[in-house]
Amino acid sequence: MTLNAEQYYQALRARDSRFDGCFFVGVTSTGIYCRPICPARTPAQERCQFFQLAAQAENLGFRPCLRCRPELAPGHAPVDATSRTAKAALARIRAGAVGDERNLDALAAELGVSSRQLRRSVTQELGATPVELVQTQRLLLAKQLLTETRLPITEVAFAAGFSSLRRFNTLFLQRYGLNPSNFRRSAAQSIDNELNLSLSYRPPLAWESLLDFLDKHAMARAEQVEGNIYRRTLTVGSRSGWLEVSPGKSGQLKVRLSENLLPSLAIVLAKLRALFDLDANPQVIDAHLALDPRFQKSVESLPGMRVPGSTDGFELAWRTVLGQQISVVAATRLAARTVEALGAPIETPFAGLDRLSPTPESFLASDEETLGLLGWIRARSKAVKALATAHQQGKLHLTPGDDPERSVLSLLELPGIGPWTARYLAMRGLGWSDGWPLGDAILKKQTEGTGLPDPAWKPWSAYAAMRLWYPTT
Repeated sequence: MTLNAEQYYQALRARDSRFDGCFFVGVTSTGIYCRPICPARTPAQERCQFFQLAAQAENLGFRPCLRCRPELAPGHAPVDATSRTAKAALARIRAGAVGDERNLDALAAELGVSSRQLRRSVTQELGATPVELVQTQRLLLAKQLLTETRLPITEVAFAAGFSSLRRFNTLFLQRYGLNPSNFRRSAAQSIDNELNLSLSYRPPLAWESLLDFLDKHAMARAEQVEGNIYRRTLTVGSRSGWLEVSPGKSGQLKVRLSENLLPSLAIVLAKLRALFDLDANPQVIDAHLALDPRFQKSVESLPGMRVPGSTDGFELAWRTVLGQQISVVAATRLAARTVEALGAPIETPFAGLDRLSPTPESFLASDEETLGLLGWIRARSKAVKALATAHQQGKLHLTPGDDPERSVLSLLELPGIGPWTARYLAMRGLGWSDGWPLGDAILKKQTEGTGLPDPAWKPWSAYAAMRLWYPTT
């Protein structure tokens, strides 16, 4: 999002939530940087400097505000990013999947550019180097943990992604002017002993609609919707655990998770942001779609509808393949059998939540007869094994920030993957705001037989698809 200084300042004066996370303001008289929704008194315009990223503010010596807490700001919507390379790199960094220089080299190779090209592209487009973005991401997560939990300082450091406590203490003092212990005392508030964190979003959020979608597609024993609470088991790397998400105060969701997921916390939180589409700007999207009379009633009665993402690209892929050409109810029943047979057991505090989602390895270790007894027909067994192989070989990621068109072409090369499946996976797995599942029967009916999105819906065709799938009465 590129605005001039006057437009930024007017958004700041209005405390406009549509711009929360789209820019930050540094106040030269205090040395503090804030979100545009900060409740503090609005400074004079001549004392304001505007930044698209928190890292840009921190690089100039600004410290994060303790009132509006920049670490809680939602991220940019997918269409807000600039160049393809910078967009993909930023998405991976925010997902906590990029760390030191070695990992940045691997990221560059994955994106098809040299390390030098990656640094140049990110610095030119985003105003900060990849390393600076990583450091800011880690520091802001550490700040959130110091504010919201009682975790020991050492655990905070490692959970935020630092491999050295000394490096964490040095960088925190350098950026924020306090060591972590003193900062925790200055930011003290009433907290309990459980690991509870907040995820912010731009209101409104159609939470009940989102939960209804996830409930209908839930994998029994690995996912659970109870009332207004979503729970699931999760594997990140070599670690497995459980998590629970429920509504918090306005503009926030509450997250509770098991301690064994703590070392992968940045990745877990990023996965949840993707699952619930928390970086969307619903006021902008709804206003755009409401220009079409077909969506006016839907937008009015159900504002803030999101496009559900996923916590794991491969999981979304095998679920989607299993559900080809059958009803959601039938696909969910078959998924439950698959989870029970192929998912590893796990202990959680919740009755009926005791399995992990099957891994690529578990599918590859199962023969067609085993899968057939679970309800997998031969064509889908072949497709899921091809997906598992591609995933293991690093040829398929289905990660937010990946190029959707390129991912669709890669998917179409696999057996049993057609246009509907490929584009549905890109829409949900990559957070493709303009995604549209070609050939979808319901969408074809809702578009008077064309099966195509109206060009006027761009760049929010995925949100139009969600409203057409779930029309209001």
